Amino acid sequence: MGAGIAQVAAQAGDEVLLHDTEQRFIDRGLATIERNLARSVEKGRMTEEQRGGVLAHIDARPKWEEFDVDVAIEAATENVGIKLDLFRKMEEHTPPTAILASNTSSISITRLGAVTSRPELVIGMHYFNPVPVMKLVEVIRGLATSDATFEAVRALAIRHGKTPVGANDFPGFISNRILCPMLNEAVYTLYEGVGTIESIDAVMKLGMNHPMGPFELADFVGLDTLLAIMEVLYDGYGDPKYRPCPLLRNYVAAGWVGRKAGRGFYDYRDGAPKAAPAPNGAKQHAKA
Repeated sequence: MGAGIAQVAAQAGDEVLLHDTEQRFIDRGLATIERNLARSVEKGRMTEEQRGGVLAHIDARPKWEEFDVDVAIEAATENVGIKLDLFRKMEEHTPPTAILASNTSSISITRLGAVTSRPELVIGMHYFNPVPVMKLVEVIRGLATSDATFEAVRALAIRHGKTPVGANDFPGFISNRILCPMLNEAVYTLYEGVGTIESIDAVMKLGMNHPMGPFELADFVGLDTLLAIMEVLYDGYGDPKYRPCPLLRNYVAAGWVGRKAGRGFYDYRDGAPKAAPAPNGAKQHAKA
């Protein structure tokens, strides 16, 4: 996500400082950006000169230092502790007038802002994956977020070629309050033996016209990320309808977290994804 945000910002002509915890993560992000731009050149969407110009706008910074920026956008993993620590560091290493934005998909913007001395400048800027392709950015106001901050970030999203949609600061915001319970319910449907991975995905693609089935999408998002968001929803609302499925917890505990691990509800290790065998603990009533 961080690499994608850096790419769209650089393509818009912004000067970008790309920071991560280790040089290898920065190198991986830069490699992703270079691959994306190379594909654009191959498809005639940009020239080789334009590709070089985009890369020239990105300056990698592997260590914390004084970052002279107007907006800092964090895109760390969906973990409250990590993000709170990042916001403390971003405040320390950016000008006092800089906007501090989070790409979080579920964590409270108000809580992130409360660990800084400038909560009026803290906001959610939730891009969608893959960032260079997806048009939506959720712009989330914390309780203290000022109108000026909201308007500045809304304008920045438009500058990045995105469509900003405003949301208020409740667990999951708009997108994941709707999407993640659906994915979790699909896991329950498998867990209870109502259908197989293939049949559930087929119903949602062919019957509801979704481009990806819920298990395909969950694997793409990352089952660890899905579980983290469901826990935010469950803790935030205290409503049992948001309780993460035990089967989802087991997959994450096993390390079967989706595409990035080579295995989730589908197995990606031999190239073309194949639905994994029925998991232990799931009822076996339905046939594909």
